[in-house]
Amino acid sequence: MSDTLADCIEVLAPQLTAWRRDFHRYPEQGWTEFRTAAIIAERLDDLGWTVTAGAEVVDAAARMGVPDEATLSAAFERARAAGVSEAWLDRFAGGLTGVVAMLDSGRPGPTLGIRVDLDALPIQEARDAVHRPAGEGFVSCHAGSMHACGHDGHAAIGLGLAEVLAADRDRLVGRVKLIFQPAEEGVRGAAALAEAGVVDDVDRFVAVHLGLGCPSGTVVCGCDGFLATSKLDVRFDGRSAHAGGQPEAGRNALLAAAFAVTGLHAIAPHSLGASRLNVGRLQAGTARNAIADRAELQIETRGTTTAIDDYVRARAVQVIQGAADAQQVTAEITCVGRAVECLASPDWVARIVEVVAGLPGIEQVIDRDRQPRGSEDATTLMARVQARGGWATYMIVGSDLAAGHHQPDFDIDESRLPVAVRILAEIALAADS
Repeated sequence: MSDTLADCIEVLAPQLTAWRRDFHRYPEQGWTEFRTAAIIAERLDDLGWTVTAGAEVVDAAARMGVPDEATLSAAFERARAAGVSEAWLDRFAGGLTGVVAMLDSGRPGPTLGIRVDLDALPIQEARDAVHRPAGEGFVSCHAGSMHACGHDGHAAIGLGLAEVLAADRDRLVGRVKLIFQPAEEGVRGAAALAEAGVVDDVDRFVAVHLGLGCPSGTVVCGCDGFLATSKLDVRFDGRSAHAGGQPEAGRNALLAAAFAVTGLHAIAPHSLGASRLNVGRLQAGTARNAIADRAELQIETRGTTTAIDDYVRARAVQVIQGAADAQQVTAEITCVGRAVECLASPDWVARIVEVVAGLPGIEQVIDRDRQPRGSEDATTLMARVQARGGWATYMIVGSDLAAGHHQPDFDIDESRLPVAVRILAEIALAADS
């Protein structure tokens, strides 16, 4: 352990909190992280990192779940009005809100990639005074958007890591690549960075998350509980008609959607592992006396393996098409998010355990955890690294939470921010083979 590093992080701790609270106050949802990305890119550039951004690191065609042009434009202009660097802001036009920074030591060694995410959720934040962001003046000022998963803290951790490694670069070997990923929520963003080749030169990879059910003082070095998943938007188009006067002339999109929902929840489970399917939203029709000519579903499938998720997804498509055929309507299915299975690399986890054990602020180190924790976009980047012969893992830095993830009164333990920076910095300084 380095006393210099510890001193640097201690001095930096108030700034970590300030960054986190600033990002929390100005949340931006996936592909609209214009202000956040511009602030991060400018600071990284000032620190001497080699910064690539926008179209250099995001394959526009591989993005999923991109907002419409009006939403992108409004968010872009909002960021401009906030006074961020115009030069950096323009790099992100159209929703290409990824930032990647490289620090090359000039000495032989591996390339370490560290991913943090940036985006907020479509949640209205609690406003009562017992909710600390409201009581202390950093509650979301963007109606209907909130950092309810800790990505504001992750962005702050990434910036803090950039600060301490720039100050301690004489001790580095190889290269460190910081990946600030947009659109993690809904597993929409990682594929676009992977297709842009962002991790193709990465030998060792770490993604990190605060909380996830782990208390402050706990660190998980290899989280293997994420499920493969697909997010599907479904649109049924039929034909409207008067429900009382000429119902036979209509083609009922609402009934097709209703039949689909019933059939989707009757898909047989897979014998080789757990599977999930959920219909989270159904919207249809315009009036009680009109045959509904349009219906929309938002659904997701999951599986303990990519093959199981593929099975559930394929059966879901069959059910949806069958329901459409039965009502003589059309069905359009769009994949708006996808993540694969990926297990942490055992040798990499073992090395990280050695590095993390005994660090200040850590009371329990767990090498591998297989508890189901939903799905995570970083698995796409992990799998890409591993497919090219590299090592990858997903780490959890435990944090006591005011409420569960994705809840209106969610809040993190800010004392974990410097702990996370210390963990990642020590991994970077030890990554010599």
